[in-house]
Amino acid sequence: MITTLLRLSSTPRRSLIALLRPISWGVIAQVSAVGLMAVSGWLLSRAAQHPPVLYLMVAIVGVRTLGLARGVFRYWERLAGHDIALDLQAKVRVRAYRQLTDGRPLHGSGDLLSRVTADLDALGDLVVRVIVPVVSTAFVIIAAGVALSAIAPAAGILLLAGSFVAAVILPWWAGRLAGRSADRLVGLRSRLADELAEVGRTREDLVAYGADRAALGRLAGVDADLAVAERGTAWTAGLMVGLQWICTGAVIVGSLIVGSRAVAAGSLDPVFLAVLALTPLALHEVVSALPAAALTWRRTASALRRVAELIKPSAGQATARNPAAPGVPLAAYGLAVGWPGGRPLITGLDLELRPGERVALVGPSGIGKSTIAETLMGSVPPLAGTIAIADRVGYLAQDAHVFDTTVAENVRIGARGADDDQVRRALSSVDLDFGADRLVGEFGAAVSGGEARRLAISRLAVARLVDGDHDLLILDEPTEHLDRDTADHVLQIIRRLDEDAAVLVITHDPRVMDSCDRVVRLEPAERLVSPGR
Repeated sequence: MITTLLRLSSTPRRSLIALLRPISWGVIAQVSAVGLMAVSGWLLSRAAQHPPVLYLMVAIVGVRTLGLARGVFRYWERLAGHDIALDLQAKVRVRAYRQLTDGRPLHGSGDLLSRVTADLDALGDLVVRVIVPVVSTAFVIIAAGVALSAIAPAAGILLLAGSFVAAVILPWWAGRLAGRSADRLVGLRSRLADELAEVGRTREDLVAYGADRAALGRLAGVDADLAVAERGTAWTAGLMVGLQWICTGAVIVGSLIVGSRAVAAGSLDPVFLAVLALTPLALHEVVSALPAAALTWRRTASALRRVAELIKPSAGQATARNPAAPGVPLAAYGLAVGWPGGRPLITGLDLELRPGERVALVGPSGIGKSTIAETLMGSVPPLAGTIAIADRVGYLAQDAHVFDTTVAENVRIGARGADDDQVRRALSSVDLDFGADRLVGEFGAAVSGGEARRLAISRLAVARLVDGDHDLLILDEPTEHLDRDTADHVLQIIRRLDEDAAVLVITHDPRVMDSCDRVVRLEPAERLVSPGR
């Protein structure tokens, strides 16, 4: 898992070196905690013999030093650990976003949101709650066992044996007991996110068609399954804590028996009896976090696999887009499209567009028209064939999302570097007189359907103002769900947007077809039927 984690980072060697810093601070902090208890036990026992105070000064200074060191180095360990975790999350998140912009096909906005939030956050838990405490605890257990063996060999062996049970056997058992629940947690959280996103997006339609109770029932079912899985992991964690205390108590009692016999035999100074008893108690604080670390490891392993899947390049993705030939903004030959792992939706597609040419792509619903657009844009790898496409391409998606923010921020999705004047000009070009600071609401709830569509088109307009004219526009159902007058208005805006650009329009609207130079009709998984007009 550590290898996979470092491989996700853009600088694995530097991340590995940086990881040694919190581990080192953790070792010193835990050694200070165990040493504090051991030295305090010796100090109290020796002080009970009423020696001259100078005999106790070294131990007194040691107690103060270890007490301060425990807090200081614990703070440094947490600071360094979280610094590495946050840095790693940022690097992996950037890689994930780049992969998504290059075209990672994923179904389910809730699942995608879960991967780029909860799953990426789990990578931080892997560093802070698994790697650092496990590695530092291993060093401390060995050091404590060696130190106690120097005082009483039998007690040192007993401590190492008890620590092995508490730090290895019990966490391993915890992982086995709660493994299934821990593995289900990530998937259930993803399902819950998907259900929440779906219910939130379609809430009005669900109520209108009386399907709200069924949708809420599905949501409650996933939530109940998630609660059962979480209770399973919590029950296991509680059981392991109780067993660890039993193990610690057994080691303490065994150390007292061994130490008492050694004192009676005269082979052990009585002041060290408290050290033998208190050291296992102090070590319990160190090993008590390991069952939780084992459960976290199982949970983060699933999250790590999902993140690795998210940022792994798609087969064929690198060849999805090739430079277009001069004078041909789009050329596709023998193209087969479909979602990876599924059957082809369209095969044998040959399509060429010239500058200024307007082509309508039509066919039955569900045939794969939007998948063709996603393939041309590089979001979905082609199953077969070749694509040559221009660099300056504008894309209007069928469900272009309107974000719950200001008008200006929604426009700047088309060009992040647009200034206020360019935003105003883009809005004016699509006949919107919105104020730049106006809030549009969730999914554009504060504007009409036609206004939301024109707001999405304004992103193409602002990209043209910032980066120059488009060579190709791909428009997916630009007039869908609009009344006749609004649809005509949108068509007029699109016509004057980029007059010299080639335009590929995916549509069912006869008026859009009539405005195009050519209509390309699609048939499922068959050769293209492309009559000229």
